[in-house]
Amino acid sequence: MKALAPCILVLAAAWFLVAGSPPAETPPPGAAENITAAIPPEPMAKPLKPRKLLVFSKTNGFRHASIATGRLALAEMGRVTGAYEAVLSEDLADFEEDQLTNFDAVCFLSTTQNVFSPRAAEFNAMDDAGKKAAMERDARLKANLMRFVKSGRGFVGIHAATDTCQEWAEYGRMINGFFDGHPWNADTMVSIEVEPGQEQHPLAAMFEGRNLEFQEEIYQLRDPYDSKSVHMLLRLDTARTDMTRPGIKRTDGDFGVSWARHWEQGRVFYTSIGHNHEMYWHPKVVRHYLAGIQWALGDLNAEVNAGK
Repeated sequence: MKALAPCILVLAAAWFLVAGSPPAETPPPGAAENITAAIPPEPMAKPLKPRKLLVFSKTNGFRHASIATGRLALAEMGRVTGAYEAVLSEDLADFEEDQLTNFDAVCFLSTTQNVFSPRAAEFNAMDDAGKKAAMERDARLKANLMRFVKSGRGFVGIHAATDTCQEWAEYGRMINGFFDGHPWNADTMVSIEVEPGQEQHPLAAMFEGRNLEFQEEIYQLRDPYDSKSVHMLLRLDTARTDMTRPGIKRTDGDFGVSWARHWEQGRVFYTSIGHNHEMYWHPKVVRHYLAGIQWALGDLNAEVNAGK
């Protein structure tokens, strides 16, 4: 398998270049081999039809170094298992209505700030006509995405997807909250527990009811975060994690990590796991990603509580 890894890396990079114009980024040495070893040989569920997933990683704020690793992992996960075809992109044209209809689900991979608008400096340099066009496009593409999900398609958010479009209230309600700091940094040991009663749930069964113990950046969220409004899958285990870290704002101990919900007819899956490169080749986390993606695509049958 190791002999295949360089080919995998080149393939994924070439695939991405077709779909957009990303920064020159590459995963760390050994990532391709590690990712290949972590991907299960079969999908979590047989696809009902060929599926296409738009993996969008545009950033207008902080850019995670692990985006390159995540792109490779998500592309290879779909290819190896046959669960979906990943289109890796940072091209806003993919959110025009005629393009968006080509996909079964959209994944925001560590996107940051308002990805549908130009950066502030670029916007301020525009003339009035340019600003008007940019604002109209922003509104149009947001409406397209929301209509896409509500109509019965899927949305997947990984890590900084909750640090995206904080000016867009409906997006915050859909994804269930906005980033409000990470008291647990990338080098902090954390313990992640399966939500009680969810040990056999198809989106969490790969953890076998056991805690995940690793170094990872874990988010706390602000309103409209409401853990009762979603089907919670994973939480930060506050009994086994350092709760003296500076920057902890919540006093209720409610630090959800992964959840799923219906959004009208659509399916939304989010996990804050995904800051560190190693998460994209952690075998159980990879299966968690795959299960969440396949549920969002409409292929993995999993009960997500009505109204949640």
